[in-house]
Amino acid sequence: MTDTTLPKVTIPSLRSKKAAGEKITALTAYDYPIARILDEAGIDIILVGDSLGMVVLGYENTIPVTMDEMIHHTKPVVRAAKRALVVGDMPYFSFHLSERETIRNASRFLKEAGARAVKVEGASKKRLRLIEGLIEAEIPVMGHVGLTPQSIHHLGQFKVRGGAAIEAEKLIREALALEKAGAFAVVLECIPMEVARIISGALAVPTIGIGAGPWCDGQILVFHDMAGYEYGYLPKFVKKYADLQNILGGAVNAYIRDVRTGAFPGDEHSYHMKPEMAAALKKIRP
Repeated sequence: MTDTTLPKVTIPSLRSKKAAGEKITALTAYDYPIARILDEAGIDIILVGDSLGMVVLGYENTIPVTMDEMIHHTKPVVRAAKRALVVGDMPYFSFHLSERETIRNASRFLKEAGARAVKVEGASKKRLRLIEGLIEAEIPVMGHVGLTPQSIHHLGQFKVRGGAAIEAEKLIREALALEKAGAFAVVLECIPMEVARIISGALAVPTIGIGAGPWCDGQILVFHDMAGYEYGYLPKFVKKYADLQNILGGAVNAYIRDVRTGAFPGDEHSYHMKPEMAAALKKIRP
């Protein structure tokens, strides 16, 4: 059960946490069972990230993820989250055309799926204008600077951003611009902790770090990475708190073994007739 002593997370309460020096906790989720676990544990923010393309749908990157897929996965997360603030991640090409199309897509997260905010990658001048349009349409926006996975074809590879002074200065300007445009929080992904510290100190709104060091106002990880429920390479910034891959694999192997050897199902897993019915059954000839 969700801890009812914890107040429902709102956008103003996130700002209050920053002002009080209280760290904000965030994780991704893409389905009802995991979202319920996160919510009942007391997580502040659940991001339905377009990372679902890689960790749930098996895509090579986040580019193929569609709006329909995002809405489909956001709905069960919202049904599970009684306290946490659910944010829907705007997928690639859902906010790259016109302001009207961007608002229409973002509104689906709120109207169809029940999310309370959206996340938008990037801080170019055009992107800032779109964010202002979303705010004007009463759609709360979480910004995102640093490594932007939707730009993978342009970047060439996932790597730390802001290592050089000129690039770090650009990131600081972008984060400030996102705040000015109306973003209620800014995700800082894969940037040096020294840069994240400057940004976090300069913004009135919270910063949420992923690979950005300890000075951010909060932290987020992909659930599957954090829980060890993944395949392949893990970035340096991930801390594994469990090893679900081996736990689940072990459970499946044990099940296969028991079925093949006849150990499952046993008498305790089977239904029984009442003795008199079983006796009557013996008189029946097929």
